[in-house]
Amino acid sequence: MNWLNSEAFALLGQHIIWSDMIGNILGLVALALGWRRSLLTWPAQFVSGLVLFTAFYGHLTGSAGKQVVVMAVAAYGWWQWQRGKGRGDDGRITVRFATWTERAALAGAAAAGTVAVALLFEAHPSLSWDPWPDAYIFVGTVVAMYAQARGMVEFWLAWLLVDLVGVPLNFANGYAFSGFVYIIYGALVLSGLRDWWLRSRRTSQPTLEGAPA
Repeated sequence: MNWLNSEAFALLGQHIIWSDMIGNILGLVALALGWRRSLLTWPAQFVSGLVLFTAFYGHLTGSAGKQVVVMAVAAYGWWQWQRGKGRGDDGRITVRFATWTERAALAGAAAAGTVAVALLFEAHPSLSWDPWPDAYIFVGTVVAMYAQARGMVEFWLAWLLVDLVGVPLNFANGYAFSGFVYIIYGALVLSGLRDWWLRSRRTSQPTLEGAPA
């Protein structure tokens, strides 16, 4: 499996690593499947997280930890959706805006968590090359995934905030393909935000497997 962390090709002066490329392509597939509310989004997310974990492990601990979170949530999401959880009595997903109390709790958890994880990374330099942005990405991912699990429209905004730091961090640490894909993620997240925003105002919610309206 050493080939996963070898160079695939060079693009615009950046060295593209196999694991970085494959993992992010799978991540884009998972995002597309999630937008269509397909159950296949969860195994795609899990495999993407597993491949990217091999890319980041030993270099960006926060980003590697992020992939562990992605895999855990993917397994949980698959289990929940298989059992019909996260849907109303009519079998439809509930999409809503968070309350102001929930927003404050998410923002507070993100801020406190980032500081705590960054201080941990600073105390143990071997865990991360870039403690603060790495901690921000890790904690931001946890917050975003939690908001997604609760069907909050704000989950998309949380992902955008993660991307704003993820793009330059990946380029700076040699993960060029991740940087390029994060830019694509940003565009897709904006579209997803619009879709969920509109759906939160409809009386008829989207079905789990149905195509987007």
